[in-house]
Amino acid sequence: MSTKNIIFLILLLFIPISLAAHFLEWGELIVFITAGLAILPLAAWMGAATEEIAVVVGPTLGGLLNATFGNATELIIALVALKAGLVDVVKASITGSIIGNLLLVMGLSMLLGGLRYKEQTFQPIVARVNAASMNLAVIAILLPTAMNYTSKGINEQTLQNLSLAVAVVLILVYALTLLFSMKTHAYLYDVGVADIEEAEEEPHEKPNVLLWSCVLLVCTLLVALESELLVDSLEVATSKLGLTALFTGVILVPIVGNAAEHATAVTVAMKDKMDLSLSVAVGSSMQIALFVAPVLVIAGWIFGQPMDLDFNPFELVAVTVAVLIANTISSDGKSNWLEGTLLLAAYTVLGFAFYFHPV
Repeated sequence: MSTKNIIFLILLLFIPISLAAHFLEWGELIVFITAGLAILPLAAWMGAATEEIAVVVGPTLGGLLNATFGNATELIIALVALKAGLVDVVKASITGSIIGNLLLVMGLSMLLGGLRYKEQTFQPIVARVNAASMNLAVIAILLPTAMNYTSKGINEQTLQNLSLAVAVVLILVYALTLLFSMKTHAYLYDVGVADIEEAEEEPHEKPNVLLWSCVLLVCTLLVALESELLVDSLEVATSKLGLTALFTGVILVPIVGNAAEHATAVTVAMKDKMDLSLSVAVGSSMQIALFVAPVLVIAGWIFGQPMDLDFNPFELVAVTVAVLIANTISSDGKSNWLEGTLLLAAYTVLGFAFYFHPV
């Protein structure tokens, strides 16, 4: 058993600990920390279950399953926060997930992979397609914010209607990117598929679909439960830690939700499988921008919460910077440890900026 799996097994102990902390009233800070730690292994098991089921159902349906459940943990946490009325935290978590995947995950992958291999390569065509999709996402969240700041007397309902219209367009674009990657231009992604197959260290028997479906269901329910504990204790816990809701949403919540994916991307990069590593990092950012964010806008409309795509201008600047530097570094299809360091430096600078940003 790998070290990563052993760590995730140990972290499962925080599920009963977090429940005990909640029911025995050990304090909001302890509940927040233990619930966050409990979500980490559950997210990893959800990812493992999705991959095992995908092996059986085939590449097309499996790809769709991976695309749907790839960011299920972040989506569940965001839905719980949205239902609780923490709209600013939800928006910050969207921003943080995009920034974290493009700068932190890709940066760690390029740095640690680059320390083992002088130069690593990946498909530049795929990188350009991903860059174009991320540019669209930036434009989509820029327009409602720009309209709000350039129009006098604009009401919330107008912003909501614009955001809903944009959300529908983004979901359609996301569906087309799936069609592109899994059907019409699947050959461009063959290297990534080969990497996935090679990443399996030992051949194993055909997975039990019923068993892994049950694992996926149980983990999803437990993530929803732990997310309730995390969100309920979030405001009190973060104030005790001296953190703002903005910093918590942009930095802490995405790290908790994305931890399993972070570990996967870095691990395969250290095996010189950068196509797979970047497909995890950039693919996750695309899914957040083109699928998760629009779904949350629609969910906000259903819940009666004023969720729109009018972001804090500072968050918008951070996303634009992250997309710009990530696209610039990945455009040539090559990476090294210095480029990874530059991405991590950008993430660190943005992290400091969000930490010191006034409420």
